[in-house]
Amino acid sequence: MKRDDRALATLLKTAAGQIEGIQKMLAEKKYCLDISNQIMACQAILGRVNREVLKAHLHGCVMEAVGEDKERKMDELSVLIDKLVK
Repeated sequence: MKRDDRALATLLKTAAGQIEGIQKMLAEKKYCLDISNQIMACQAILGRVNREVLKAHLHGCVMEAVGEDKERKMDELSVLIDKLVK
C-alpha cells in the first residue's frame, strides 16, 4: 500500500483551515459547543491522516523489515501503540 501524499496534504490543508476557523470563533466569542464541534471535526481529520500514514508504514516499512530488523520494528510499533491508547 502506497501512501497518497497528495490526498493527505489536502486533508491537512482542510484541518489547517478548520483551526483558523476555530481561532476566529474564539476571537468572536462564539458558542462553546459550536467551537467544540469544530475542534472534534479537526481531530477527526487528523485521526484519518494518522491512520493512513500508519497503514502505509505497516504495509511498507514493517513488511520490508520482517526479514531484516523485525525486533526494532516491533519495538517501534509497541511504543506507537502505547501512545495511541493513552
